[in-house]
Amino acid sequence: MSIENDLAPPPADHSSTESSRPAWQQTLLRHDLPASIVVFLVALPLSLGIAVASGAPIAAGLVAAVIGGVVAGLLGGSVLQVSGPAAGLTVVVAESIAQFGWRVTCFIVVAAGVLQILFGLSRIARAALAVAPVVVHAMLAGIGITIALQQIHVLLGGSSHSTALRNLTELPGQLLALHGGDALVGAVVIAVMLGWKHVPPKLRAVPGALVAVLAGTLLSLGLPEVERIALSGSVFDALGLPELPSGNWSAVAMMVLTIALIASVESLLSAVAVDKMHTGPRTGFDRELIGQGTANIISGLVGGLPITGVIVRSATNVGAGARTRASTVLHGLWILLFSVALVGLVEQIPKAALAGLLIVIGMQLLKLAHIRLARRTGDLLIYVVTVLGVVFTNLLEGVVIGLGLAFGLLLWRVVRVQVTAAPLPDGRWQVHIDGSCTFLALPKLSGELAKVPAGVDVTVEMTVDFLDHAAFEAIEAWQHQQESGGGRVDFVEIGSARMADTPAAPPTRGFGRAAIDEILGPWRHRKSGGDAVTAGVAAYHRGHAHVVRSHLDGLHDSQDPDSFFLTCSDSRIVPNVITHSGPGDLFTVRNVGNLVPVSGDDSVEAALSFALDSLAVRSVVVCGHSSCGAMKAVHSAADTAGGLSSWLRHAQPTLRRFLAGHPVAAAAAAAGYGEVDQLSMVNVAVQLETLGRNPAVRRAMTERGLVVSGLFFDIATSRVLEVTLDGVGAIDDHAGLTVTG
Repeated sequence: MSIENDLAPPPADHSSTESSRPAWQQTLLRHDLPASIVVFLVALPLSLGIAVASGAPIAAGLVAAVIGGVVAGLLGGSVLQVSGPAAGLTVVVAESIAQFGWRVTCFIVVAAGVLQILFGLSRIARAALAVAPVVVHAMLAGIGITIALQQIHVLLGGSSHSTALRNLTELPGQLLALHGGDALVGAVVIAVMLGWKHVPPKLRAVPGALVAVLAGTLLSLGLPEVERIALSGSVFDALGLPELPSGNWSAVAMMVLTIALIASVESLLSAVAVDKMHTGPRTGFDRELIGQGTANIISGLVGGLPITGVIVRSATNVGAGARTRASTVLHGLWILLFSVALVGLVEQIPKAALAGLLIVIGMQLLKLAHIRLARRTGDLLIYVVTVLGVVFTNLLEGVVIGLGLAFGLLLWRVVRVQVTAAPLPDGRWQVHIDGSCTFLALPKLSGELAKVPAGVDVTVEMTVDFLDHAAFEAIEAWQHQQESGGGRVDFVEIGSARMADTPAAPPTRGFGRAAIDEILGPWRHRKSGGDAVTAGVAAYHRGHAHVVRSHLDGLHDSQDPDSFFLTCSDSRIVPNVITHSGPGDLFTVRNVGNLVPVSGDDSVEAALSFALDSLAVRSVVVCGHSSCGAMKAVHSAADTAGGLSSWLRHAQPTLRRFLAGHPVAAAAAAAGYGEVDQLSMVNVAVQLETLGRNPAVRRAMTERGLVVSGLFFDIATSRVLEVTLDGVGAIDDHAGLTVTG
C-alpha cells in the first residue's frame, strides 16, 4: 500500500480519479485538519515537559515530536496513532544521559530503532503483546510515580536528584527551601489541569494542558526570579550527530535493548487501544514496529528523544474526528512551524509550569482502575512489587522482577492441585484430586492420602487434566498398600488425564473434548454385541455415576419434569443432548416415527395423560428427525413385516397432507431438504394438530398456558429446527419455542 493511498480514505466512487478527489479534500478539510491542530496543541507542552524531565536539551523533545508525527505517521501500521516523545521512557532516558551523556544516548536511540525494525521484519510484533497486562500497568504507574517525585523538586524551585529514593528523602529539605514564585506557578498549572474536566463542554474543546501552561506562563510574567526554559536558537540549531560510546558496550547494549523493548511494547499496546476507539483499518503490528524504528533512527541521528506511540495524543486524535494519517502528519508539521517561528515564545514558559504538567501526567499513569483490576484478578502482589521495583531500582529491573513474579504465580496457578480426603457417612472414605497432578503436588498428595485409615474402602475422584509419572506412581503405590490391608480403592476419573494411560506414554495435558467424546462417543470403539451395554455401565460407574449422583439427590423420591417429549425410537436421537437438559427434565416417550395415534393404540395417550394430570408438565414437544426410516417406508409405500405395518397406518394422515401440498413441505423444500425429510417435518406438524385436538391438551393450554411445540433434528448438521403448523424456522441462542396449535 502506497503512502498516498494511506493518506486518503477509499473513494466512494472508484469510477475515476476526478470523482475521488473531492471526497479526499473534504475528509482532509473537515476532519483531519481540525484534528491535527487539536493534537498539536496537546503535544507541544507534553514534548517540552518530557524533554525537561529527561534531562535532555529542550529542542530534543520538539525534534522527536516532529519526526514522530511525520515519519511514524507515514510509515507506521496504525492509521490514527500519534507518535512522539513519551513519558514512559523518561526515566530510562534520564538514566542513559546520566550514565553515557546526551550524544551517546542519541546513538543508543538509533540502535534501538534498528532493533525495532528487525523486530518488525522478523514478524514477532505480536509477541510483544504477550507481556502480562498487570506488569505493563505497574510499569506505567512506577514511571508516573518516578516522574512526580522528580518534578516536585523542580516545582518547588530546586533540581531533581538521580534516584527516586533521594528525591523522596530530600523532599522535606526542599519544602523548607521552596521558591514561592515557582511553587505558585506549578500549583496553578496543577489546579487548571485537575479542574479542566469540570468546565463547560464548549471550553473543554481547548486542551487543558495548553490552558494550564498558558495560565502558568502569564502568571510568571508578574513574578520575580522564575526559572524559564532556555533555547539556543531555533530547533535547527540544536540538531547534531550522535557519538559512539567510548567503552562499556555491555551497558550500552542493555540500554539499547531496554529502550527498544519499552518503546515497542508501549507503541503496540497503544495501537491496540486506538483500534478499539474507531472502526477504520486495523493496525499492522509488524509495519508499526518498522515505522517506529525508522522514526527512532532519524530522531537519534539528528538529536531527538526516543519515540513511541502514545495513547494520550492518539486518543485526542481519534476524539477530534481524525479519519486518515494526514492528521498525524500535519500535527508534526505544526510543531515544526512553531519550533522555527516562535522560539521566543517557548523561552517564556517557566520550568515550574512544565513540572506541574508532568506531575499531573505522571500521577495519571497511576490508575485506580488498574489497581482494582489487579485486586479482583489476584495480581495485586505483582502490581505492587513491579511498581516498587521500577521506582526504587530501575525500569528494566523492576519489569524483570514483575515478569518473574507473574510467571511464578502463573506456574503455581497452572500446576497446583487440590487434594482432600474425608470420611463419608457410610464408612467409606472419599479422596478428591482436582487440577494438574505433578511431582510438585507430591507433598500435599502424600499428606492427604496418609489421612485415610488402613483397610477402609476408598473412592478416589480425579478431576485431573495433567498427570505425570511421579504422581501416578505415588497414587498407585498408595492404592496397593490400601488394598493389601483389605480395603478397596475405586477410581472415578472425571478429568481427561487417566491413570491407565499414564504408564504407556509421556504425560500430556488433556482437554475437555476428550471427556465429552467419552460421554457421547458410540460403542463402536468399545466392545460390540451384548457386552457393549455391560462395558458401558462399567464405564459409567467408573467415570460418571459419581457426578450424576449429586444431580439426582433431589429426585430420588419424585419427579418434576418440565416437558413431555415425544420423539422417534431412532438410536441417533439423544433427547437430553439436543435439548441441553439433564436428569428429571424430560418425560420422554419414544415410538417409531414419533406418532400420536388417534385410535387403536393407547400408549401415547396414557403417557400424555399422566404427564399432564399427575406431573403437570409445562410443555409438550414432538421431535422428528432427518433420514427417518419410518418416513422412508411411508413415503415409498414399502411392505413392512409384522406389527410395523399396522403401526405405520397411523402415519397415513401425514402422507395425505404431504401429497396435498402442506405449507411445511413447501418451506422445507425451499430450504433444500429432500422429500423424505419434508415428509418428516409435515409429520411433526400433523402430530401437533392431533395434540391440539386432544381435550386434555386443550384444557391445559387454556387453564395454565401449556406450550405445544415441534422440533426437527437434522442429523447431518446437528442443528435443531422449530416446526410450526405452517412452516420451519431456526432457533437462535435467544429464542424460545413458539406456542403452536
